[in-house]
Amino acid sequence: MRDKVKEILSNPESKQIVHEAFSGGCFNKCWTLIEKADRSPEDVEDMLLLAQASLWHWKQRNDCTPMNLSVAYWQLSRVYALAENYDQARLFGNKCLKVSKDNKIPPFYVGYAYEAQARAEVLNKDFKAAGTCLEKAEKELAEVTDKDEKGFLETDIAELKKAIQD
Repeated sequence: MRDKVKEILSNPESKQIVHEAFSGGCFNKCWTLIEKADRSPEDVEDMLLLAQASLWHWKQRNDCTPMNLSVAYWQLSRVYALAENYDQARLFGNKCLKVSKDNKIPPFYVGYAYEAQARAEVLNKDFKAAGTCLEKAEKELAEVTDKDEKGFLETDIAELKKAIQD
């Protein structure tokens, strides 16, 4: 088995195939856990590990773009918020925003970067900061033209607004 792994990892083409499989596979499995209503402590741990692994494998890919990094940082921020780890949720929300703004990627992704920051601030019970982030997310939302993307972002913004009001 060890020799087979060495063989795969010594071939740049095979290595990229492995990173493609793991970056997407870990992301999708993590997403399943994000959507799971009754996560166990083991599920939370797996969710965090999968999001970290997905990001790492994305960073190894030759075709990794700032948009891919934005999504991966957003996912990490979300899972850390779900795990109630404010510092890491905020850290990855900030990374998401930085890569999104620095690379002028579409408003949907910038809006979700602000959504990630707002979610972290809700976790921290800093509702004023969360509200400021949501205002920025809504400005980006106004620029989103894709109907499905707009709907996803609207739903998450509404969820966070409700959390601030409660």
